[in-house]
Amino acid sequence: MLSLIDITQQFGDKILYEQLNLQVNKGEHVGLIGQNGAGKSTLIKIITGELLPDNGQVTMPKNCHMGYLDQYVEVDESLTIFEFLKTAFQKELDMEAQITAAYTEYAETMDDKLLERAGKLQTQLDQGDFYQMDTLIQEMASGLGLQVLGLDSVLKDLSGGQRSKVILAKLLLEKPDMLVLDEPTNHLDDTHVEWLKNFLQNFEGTFLVISHDRTFLDEITTHIADIEFGQLTKYTGNLTKALKQKEANRESYLRQYESQKKQIEKTEAYIRKYKAGSRSTMAKSREKQLAKVERLTPPSDAPKPNFQFPYQPIVSTLALTTDQLVIGYERPLLDPIQLTIRYGELIAIRGFNGIGKSTLLKTLIGQLEALGGDFQFPANTKVNYFSQDLVWEAPLETPIQYLGRMFEKATVKEIRRHLSQAGLVNQLAQEPLNQLSGGEQTKVKLAQMTMTPGNFLILDEPTNHIDQETKESLRESLRNYPGTVIVVSHEQEFYEDFVDRIVDIAG
Repeated sequence: MLSLIDITQQFGDKILYEQLNLQVNKGEHVGLIGQNGAGKSTLIKIITGELLPDNGQVTMPKNCHMGYLDQYVEVDESLTIFEFLKTAFQKELDMEAQITAAYTEYAETMDDKLLERAGKLQTQLDQGDFYQMDTLIQEMASGLGLQVLGLDSVLKDLSGGQRSKVILAKLLLEKPDMLVLDEPTNHLDDTHVEWLKNFLQNFEGTFLVISHDRTFLDEITTHIADIEFGQLTKYTGNLTKALKQKEANRESYLRQYESQKKQIEKTEAYIRKYKAGSRSTMAKSREKQLAKVERLTPPSDAPKPNFQFPYQPIVSTLALTTDQLVIGYERPLLDPIQLTIRYGELIAIRGFNGIGKSTLLKTLIGQLEALGGDFQFPANTKVNYFSQDLVWEAPLETPIQYLGRMFEKATVKEIRRHLSQAGLVNQLAQEPLNQLSGGEQTKVKLAQMTMTPGNFLILDEPTNHIDQETKESLRESLRNYPGTVIVVSHEQEFYEDFVDRIVDIAG
């Protein structure tokens, strides 16, 4: 279904891949993994034709219908959700229009060929899902949680997350031969992740999916494609099996690398010692041999993230109280909220997508006004907030420039240290923000939090784009934080071990 042949891609001095190869066969369910910045999203852009590789080629069978989840695709924003989902059946809708046109023309010309043509088109419609269209749309909308928004809602009134779900629903309704999904669970809550998991497990076609949600990926994949050291390795089996095999391969690779490194150093020392002496001929011969050696790529030197959120002490028993708090935009999203959080509690807020979790957080930090009721933080509360949106006021700024503008008194050395502790090496610290991967941009925002003193952390979907190593480090930092923490995450696996309490607002 898909062949990547000798794909080479470089951005500036950074080589993402060198002669990377991948074959995806019919019916395979492939998960694409790799650390943040390994080039997963870039590879998706190469596969979908959005980006041309420096070298190599992408081949697919003729007439293969590829469906790609592009969360930023331009849509007609005047359509309702139902009208937009109907466009998944555009081919069938066009056929119906052709049948009507053929009958209309036949009434005037009595040309039997028109009846024959209409009959063939009608047979095609009868054999497909066209006459179940409304039912299929309702089922898909229910599965992905769109019913709660109202199918008569207009696209221009939707949030980014809601719009992403609508685009995913249309893509799945189209039933392409091959699905390409980049982080499909980012805007889904637990219930709808479960529904999507079941859908993909039963999907008869082929798919390639990027996801940092390990539980989800483990349960939907038959193969794993892993990018590391600028190369791609394909494993048979789900994520658990692939990671066991990868660890064995990695240990073998590191042994080979260390052995080769020692041999090269030994040869270079010999060349230096004898190049000008009596054994110069032998030394030159070894130099030529060394030049032909295909050197193994050194292991990644990316620092392991280590988040330390600065704590500003406060004396208080309660951290937050709400009194009949009403949240929403023009109309309430929820019943009035009565919530009391004790100081130092670690809280996870759960509830289906679109119910108002982000709206609640934005109300608490003052970005949105409450529609009614009240909430109160004790005096000297300093909130440190993480927003899930990767939107930058100046997208061409580098991380160093951005943090320098946010923290004018900070030295460049200090900013670099915070970025490095968040897992961004020097080279990435000098790339424009819009050139960084989603995971790397998230690390910039987390680095900003490590420069912001506070005693109340509020995080809205912090795990959306980050790799497993970064997640584990973030989890550990939140577990050890002496202040109060509220976290919203669709990954129960991320928060269930360290939170004291789960507040479910789905009522």
